[in-house]
Amino acid sequence: MPIWIYELHPFWAVIVLMVFAETVSISGLLLTRRFILPRLVYRDNEPVSGTVQAIGVFYGITVGLIAVGVWNTNSSATELVSKEATAIATLHRDFGGYPATFRDALRPKLREYTVFVIEQAWPAQKIGQGQRLDAGARILDDLQSKLYSFEPTTPGQVALHTETLSAYNKLIEYRRLRLDAVDNQLSGVMWLVIWIGAAISITIAYFYKIEDPKLHVTLVALMAAFLAMLLFMIVINDRPFFGYISISSEPYKLILDRVLDLSK
Repeated sequence: MPIWIYELHPFWAVIVLMVFAETVSISGLLLTRRFILPRLVYRDNEPVSGTVQAIGVFYGITVGLIAVGVWNTNSSATELVSKEATAIATLHRDFGGYPATFRDALRPKLREYTVFVIEQAWPAQKIGQGQRLDAGARILDDLQSKLYSFEPTTPGQVALHTETLSAYNKLIEYRRLRLDAVDNQLSGVMWLVIWIGAAISITIAYFYKIEDPKLHVTLVALMAAFLAMLLFMIVINDRPFFGYISISSEPYKLILDRVLDLSK
């Protein structure tokens, strides 16, 4: 799928897909009725109808499975964002149990990382450059060095420090998984299957024996519109962190406003 289609507003994206599908489909129909159908001889539509139904079923199952896979990928990416934001809030809470001097050295770094994600990482992800930023890793490395330097002296501090390290490791894990998910998208092979299947599904409908060209055009136009909507559904769920329709950074903003900034 062309990269620019992801950058369009949903309204314009569906219009582009619809116009493209209708133009190609109807043009192909008119050419087929003009140059190919007159050379064919058949009495009824039963062979064509059976073929259309078979192809429609197989293509529908294929596209349905692809759509479900894309939706699951999008949902998983959304869940990762929520988990990372929650891990930030949990870590901030755990920092509250440390001595004041140590706590005041840790919390600003956590806030700095959250602001980085909102103001730098997210815009970069929307244009496909999220993997190129390393400032987030540097911030967490500084936080880690400070955290690892703490030496608990009481059983309570030992328990707290153990829990804090566990929370920190979860934050690192969710961050890594989010970064890995930034470039998630359907492979070129999958898109090839989708497009070839769509072309076959439309082309087979050209061979219906329909005397009225307007009725034939209407039939093909409806099929093309339906296929365009299926393609649109896949596009808006593919590449969850890229383009106009992408996962929001709102969970991080909520944590920043309602947790990190309120503790100042």
